[in-house]
Amino acid sequence: MIEQGFFELLEHWDGLGVLVRQDAPTGTWIFLAIHDDTLGPATGGCRLKVYDRPEDGLRDALRLSEGMTYKWAAMDFPFGGGKTVLAIPRPLQEDERRGLLLRFGELLNSLGGRYGTGADLGTTSDDMQTIAEVSEYVIGVHGRSDGPMDPSPFTALGVFAGIRSAVGHRFGSSALDGRKVLVQGVGAVGGPLVHHLAEAGATVLVSDADTEVASQLAAAVSGVVVAPPDVYMTECDVYAPCAVGATLNKESIGSLQCAIVAGAANNQLESPDDAGRLVERGILYAPDYVINGGGAMAFTLIYQGLEPLSAVEERVLGIGAHLTSIFEECERTGISPVVTARSQAERVLARGPGHADMSSFADLRGRLAL
Repeated sequence: MIEQGFFELLEHWDGLGVLVRQDAPTGTWIFLAIHDDTLGPATGGCRLKVYDRPEDGLRDALRLSEGMTYKWAAMDFPFGGGKTVLAIPRPLQEDERRGLLLRFGELLNSLGGRYGTGADLGTTSDDMQTIAEVSEYVIGVHGRSDGPMDPSPFTALGVFAGIRSAVGHRFGSSALDGRKVLVQGVGAVGGPLVHHLAEAGATVLVSDADTEVASQLAAAVSGVVVAPPDVYMTECDVYAPCAVGATLNKESIGSLQCAIVAGAANNQLESPDDAGRLVERGILYAPDYVINGGGAMAFTLIYQGLEPLSAVEERVLGIGAHLTSIFEECERTGISPVVTARSQAERVLARGPGHADMSSFADLRGRLAL
């Protein structure tokens, strides 16, 4: 990939704007990208990660904020697309991390409710609690004291439902008995997903950069460990990317030995052309912002007051039915799942807000009793 600078990255981005700040005490670059607010105030997670170049963090923020626009639109929920990336130069000590998060909270306040955040890759519910000490624009820490604090299990549940949908569409039955599913990245989402798959009878192949974690999880579910370099050449029914994005590109797609790609990672396609490459290879793809929306969906429903949690889980499992509708439309039209899902989301965006107009995250928080 050709390395691009800040201005080159922004030149072809169609979002509303990006707030950029360097945190002097830690040397962290803060990128807060707001892509769209058609349906409501921009809302998206706060990612914390070491990047080789600050520009790589900006690229993630731009791509992820756009993904959030379509994730919310796919659910028809009253939020817009936004994302924060805290591009740290190195792992931070506990006091450094806390200081960075508090300063980020003050930065959130400066936007006056135009953006709200939550946990994402590299951040935790405890981190959100820290930010909430100085800012109210945080999802998952205010409101119901009995509500869950971690969206990851709901994300995993939605991905599990999506995998069953894709398997059913491709093979004629959603039963996972005997199906081989390769889960790449077994952290907060991939780990619970592995257990769902094993309980459903699938043979689970586990891969993670932390080989000890992969080995322990594989042993717990009688699974098989796959070394990271071998992921794309390993034969399986489903490849489930659940770690970083952009794992699907010209080279990796050419090597894939699977019938389906369905996983939790954001921005799985390195470029829009990769959707066509999957079609050419006959690989069914579950669009990432549809299949991985379970956590965002659940937390919104919980703070809207949906009771009990089993009812929330039932709604999250509905992601499978949504994907089935996308796959069926693809069959009728001959259009790829990526284009079909985007067209569906764009129809929601074109219609505009289907709820009371909310000009800020604070207005929405009041409506949802956050």
